[in-house]
Amino acid sequence: MDDARRICASLLGCVALFVGAANAFSPIDSEFTFQLPAASKECFYQSAVHNSSIEIEYQVIAGAGMDVDFSIISPQGIHLVSEFRRSDGVHMVEPTEAGDYQICFDNSFSRFSEKMVFFEVILDSPANDAGADDEWAGLGEPESLLEYKLDDIKESMETVHRRLERSRQMQTVLRAFEARDRNLLEDNLWRVSFWSCVSLLVMLSVALTQVYTVRRLFDDRRRVCS
Repeated sequence: MDDARRICASLLGCVALFVGAANAFSPIDSEFTFQLPAASKECFYQSAVHNSSIEIEYQVIAGAGMDVDFSIISPQGIHLVSEFRRSDGVHMVEPTEAGDYQICFDNSFSRFSEKMVFFEVILDSPANDAGADDEWAGLGEPESLLEYKLDDIKESMETVHRRLERSRQMQTVLRAFEARDRNLLEDNLWRVSFWSCVSLLVMLSVALTQVYTVRRLFDDRRRVCS
């Protein structure tokens, strides 16, 4: 009976610890949607430490051409990533030095059209994992846990949490795709409606012109002398 109680108490403690340390396992995730004016450039800054990782995903969801120039610049001014006239992209950067990294979007090549850009920044720092390990270290393993091991429970919870976090990120990306497709559909609908009206007016003009021409052919106003 005592063993069963200890098992239940340990499992409840693991669940409570998982809920409390969920943020420690989670990488820092930031999402932004902004308007990029024509002939302009916007840069955002992300602080990172050595041996961390930065994952950046971006999409142009509205605007003529649906493209921008994209670059990632290190604190020393070195271009780590450079892309030109792209509508979307995913990049992983592993910082070799601590500092502020620039994430830049350039619309200088477009003189009249502004763009709506969505991007997501995921920062995975070693400090997050260290904090999570400290939380787990505070939970002592009981004398008898039968088939259960604390390390196995920890690994399973971390795996579930990573998959849930990845699912949330994928849902965010899919929402951005849906917004881009909707904007593109609305733009195409306007173009189709406009040119359909133009075609209808041209067809009516041609029909009226043909009727007028045929009537003129049979309209003989010459007088007959007797």
